Amino acid sequence: MRTTISIYNKQVNLYLLARKDDTSLIAEKFINFDNNMLTWTREIKWDLERGRLHSYEPRALVIALYRPFTKQHYYFDKNWNNTLYQIPKLFPLPNTTNKVICVSGVGVTKDFSTIITDTLPDLELIGKSQCFPLYYYEKQQKNNPGLFDTASESEYVRRDGISDFILEQAHQRYGRNVGKEDIFYYVYGLLHSEEYRTTFASDLKKMLPRLPLVDDVRDFWAFSKAGRKLADLHINYESVQALDSVSVTGAESGLYTVEKMRFPKKGQKDTILYNSRITISNIPEKAYEYVVNGKSAIEWIMERYQVTVHKDSSIRNDPNDWAEEVGNPRYILDLLLSIINVSVQTVDIVKGLPKLQFSAPISNEE
Repeated sequence: MRTTISIYNKQVNLYLLARKDDTSLIAEKFINFDNNMLTWTREIKWDLERGRLHSYEPRALVIALYRPFTKQHYYFDKNWNNTLYQIPKLFPLPNTTNKVICVSGVGVTKDFSTIITDTLPDLELIGKSQCFPLYYYEKQQKNNPGLFDTASESEYVRRDGISDFILEQAHQRYGRNVGKEDIFYYVYGLLHSEEYRTTFASDLKKMLPRLPLVDDVRDFWAFSKAGRKLADLHINYESVQALDSVSVTGAESGLYTVEKMRFPKKGQKDTILYNSRITISNIPEKAYEYVVNGKSAIEWIMERYQVTVHKDSSIRNDPNDWAEEVGNPRYILDLLLSIINVSVQTVDIVKGLPKLQFSAPISNEE
């Protein structure tokens, strides 16, 4: 980002200098599109035309969930992110506490899926992601902001993502002890129901989910408690211990760097060749049943945690750097082992969900 901003500022200064001699100069014709370190979006072009210079902001560097169970550094700045939509209301500050349920967007060709996160989600996390928060934040207007004032948590008012309307509906059906968090996790549990996904498979490709309120209070609490367990697994996935039944050989070598994980041969998924020394075997077949955005969670890890080189910019993306940054040489190996267990537990929880008996749906507006 420092390099990108430097290149952009240099281009702005050159453009302004050239404009002094030729006021008819059009920015579009002046821009050097050959530089692979900078993508000239329309917003960046407009900034150049206005002569706006930018500076690197350390506060803008945050951790985001780029793909399922794959975190990356993200430069969260309205000047450089093409479209932020409502995300600033969900995570206005780097230390903002929140949870958001992400679902597949309208028109996505893959089967419907959902995932929860407590950090910034990428738009393509699960395919044109639409996110529904536990909370959203509104900034308070300061009467006389100081020149050196910076945003803090106290400047934002936290609002509930679960409406009072649906809380009252839940109270009428299930009793006054139901809280908004219970409803939030009920939603996450229900969205994992295989029966729900199968019944409304066609609708889920064309519109956002419409969720039924189950008739039986016992089913409500079953979905809510299951959703809470799933949320804990999917948010805190890095801390989930490996399955005892999964075998790891070669770890004693201390060689934990990875180039590209692979299966021994096509169709043999009970074993993963982590690197030239380490092999993971006895992986339960059931673990691959947990699919997010068209791919098993395990295969997302295998795909995303490999060394790649960006074709245009030649930037080398090495996941081993992340392991070094977090101070755990085994991070990628431990992550893969954790996701195998997360997958198995997720499948067990989903299979234990109650049978759905449909009643009145919650409309999108509600």
